[in-house]
Amino acid sequence: MLKQSLSQKQLQRLSPQQIQLMKLLQVPTASLEEWIQKEMEENPILEAGAEEEDEVPTNETSDGEEEVINETETQEAEFEEYVQEYVDDDPYSYKLRVNNSSSDDEEKTIPIAVQHSFHDFLTDQLQLLEIKDEQTLLIMRQLVGSIDSDGYLRRDLTAILDDLMFTQNVFVELSDLERVLEQLQAKLDPSGVGARNLRESLMIQLHRKVEQENNEQDFEQLYALNTAYQILEYHFEAFSKKHFERLKSTLNINDEQLKGAMDEVLKLNPKPASGYADNRSSTTQYVMPDFFLINRDGELELSLNNNNAPELRVSPHYQNVLRSYVGKKKQKKSKQQRETVNFIKEKIDKAKWFIDAIRQRQQTMYKTMYAILEYQYNFFLTGDEMQLRPMVLKDIAERTELDISTISRVVNSKYVQTEFGTKLLKDFFSEGIQNQEGDEISTIEIKNVLNTIITEENKRKPLSDEKLKDILKGKGYNIARRTVAKYREQLNIPVARLRKEL
Repeated sequence: MLKQSLSQKQLQRLSPQQIQLMKLLQVPTASLEEWIQKEMEENPILEAGAEEEDEVPTNETSDGEEEVINETETQEAEFEEYVQEYVDDDPYSYKLRVNNSSSDDEEKTIPIAVQHSFHDFLTDQLQLLEIKDEQTLLIMRQLVGSIDSDGYLRRDLTAILDDLMFTQNVFVELSDLERVLEQLQAKLDPSGVGARNLRESLMIQLHRKVEQENNEQDFEQLYALNTAYQILEYHFEAFSKKHFERLKSTLNINDEQLKGAMDEVLKLNPKPASGYADNRSSTTQYVMPDFFLINRDGELELSLNNNNAPELRVSPHYQNVLRSYVGKKKQKKSKQQRETVNFIKEKIDKAKWFIDAIRQRQQTMYKTMYAILEYQYNFFLTGDEMQLRPMVLKDIAERTELDISTISRVVNSKYVQTEFGTKLLKDFFSEGIQNQEGDEISTIEIKNVLNTIITEENKRKPLSDEKLKDILKGKGYNIARRTVAKYREQLNIPVARLRKEL
């Protein structure tokens, strides 16, 4: 049975300005300039530059003058109040930062380098193969175009067949495509390019090495290469899992011979295209710090990186447009003029919201980082990770009187530049445990000790998680074996069996 009823409830709704601030808090400094530029493109009233100082004209009327105000005039009066409030004394048009650059400073531009891509490098090699069959050459170009930035052909061959059929009007069998691919793998440089997986790439590289050693007649090297090729072709699973005893028994070889074969495999390149200059530059990532922390004779000085935050203001041109309406109070405005006024009012509101959001972003970020600095002062002063205190988001939220979600947005993808290097803010947050003396220590300290123990272990007999737990307990860190395994995985350290070396 359906019933109707009335009820009241309170809902917390976020204003557009609050939503914009939350988004801006998540934006790192490296992306802030792009965000600001996008906002300026969408809002013509928002522009970069310092506020121009000029006198705002006033609108004077004679004493005792009476006016009959209809609905339209009432709207115009409200608009004039808006103009007086936002144009005559606009706090949002003040500078957000100081511009210390001189007009005499030399304008420097970064030259754009002309690069030859990895695929151009492969395509150029096709011209040297002297292939007379146009269809074979077309198939090779299709295959080269499908090779990824690591040098692998990870696309399914049937999908490439479909591309040839629908885009090039070329009909070939799968066996013919595989034959052309083998030609590419055998002739293109770097060695191993065009392989469909790691195993195939390593085998291609080994095959070329075997051909070279056959010509040089180095029998010891040739034996090691042939053994390595056998391991990859027939015993790849045992090789990847480092089952050395099984490999020695199956291949009937000793430790020295297995080590020689393993060394040959380790000399190979798992990413054939990594040696190409264009690929190295494309994968290089530069970190732009959001904060600068300078040690001035024992006093730590914190500052925000404002290099990517230009001065923002409401456009003086649109301010002058609004001023012109103040002097036309008695004139009846057309519909188009009223729409223009409403448009300008809306854009001015958005511009002021954005400028205020930028200011609040700077204040919130500085406040949060300053609280982290106070909490981890000994670390920032000495750079000793053993001085890091256990710290969670709640600790900083209580100090700053901000919400935990706000702290999370601030520290996400943000960096601080110190004299000990550029650090990710999230790395300063960790849980704490008590050692045998009852002192609370950070899990970061335990991970560093664990990493040191594994680095110094005997790789012929790597330590199990149980033995690692016992060693840590002997150093005063009483943690369970499963906790050791969790920390080891967080450090991207494999299990003992996969750390074993010959």
